[in-house]
Amino acid sequence: MRLRNIPGAKDELKQYPNIVVHDPSQHKGSWKKVFNNENPIHVEVGTGKGQFLVGMSELHPHINFIGIEKYDSVLLRALEQVKDLDRPNLKFLNEDVADILNFFNKGELERLFINFTDPWPKNRHEKRRLTYKGFLEMYEQILVDGGEIHFKTDNQGLFEYSLESFSGYGMTLHNVSLDLHRSGIKGNVMTEYERKFSRKGMRIYRCESKFRS
Repeated sequence: MRLRNIPGAKDELKQYPNIVVHDPSQHKGSWKKVFNNENPIHVEVGTGKGQFLVGMSELHPHINFIGIEKYDSVLLRALEQVKDLDRPNLKFLNEDVADILNFFNKGELERLFINFTDPWPKNRHEKRRLTYKGFLEMYEQILVDGGEIHFKTDNQGLFEYSLESFSGYGMTLHNVSLDLHRSGIKGNVMTEYERKFSRKGMRIYRCESKFRS
């Protein structure tokens, strides 16, 4: 998918430091001070246009949410959704998830969401998949003991790979769904891609995986 570059997107993001946190490494270990409360913190990697976290932050006002998105033109779309809302429990980072260890301390997060990430189907690109063991090692370092990853995708191959990756890493799997929208699950908040794919009648795959306590 070709991403359309929006001139001035990065400068626009800088105009809202209360929403888009710049130089997040300065807040490593002190995110609860950023939110000014002791509520749990959940992070979405590859947050895209932000529809998922906008919905989640409304449904769960007592949870703090952070969305990480490296493409500034994409994150600008997320900012446009939230900048006029009263949503103090939602922040964004214009960063690469590969650098996530620079932003959070051990045990600082309780849950991580991976939604509709690039499947990188070629074997030589395996290490780029956000459910590859190298990424799982990073996630484990910043999540609490027994922290969770909630994963959704439309790609069956990536889903099967991810189940194997989670299990191979010693994680336990819960609420595995091979057709999310026919599973009867409650409280599901859809992403932009999820809504698009579901309208086409495509299956959505979902699972929850938990690190060892």
